[in-house]
Amino acid sequence: MCRVYINADPILYESRTRSLRIHGVITTVRLENLFWDVLHEIAGRENLTTSQFAVKLYDELIALRGEAPTNFASFLRVCCLRYLSMREAKQAAEGEAAGAVALRVLKAG
Repeated sequence: MCRVYINADPILYESRTRSLRIHGVITTVRLENLFWDVLHEIAGRENLTTSQFAVKLYDELIALRGEAPTNFASFLRVCCLRYLSMREAKQAAEGEAAGAVALRVLKAG
């Protein structure tokens, strides 16, 4: 079982630091490459750059909670994991629905 995890390409868990400008203030965020890849995917779905998306998340979090997260990098990691979990659940539901349709077609035929 562990081979699934330990055989990951080392570049995926290598960290990369990016600078983000949040309302004129430059801050750096250090994340593993895999998380940057997921953020890039989400941002693309929103028609934003990765930096724009991170700033949007920051702003929406401030609007909701009234304060900045103490660890923005951890917040971004959790966002990525939530996105992947929701994507997986949606794909599973779509697969189940397609299977149910196929079963009805077989029974009707």
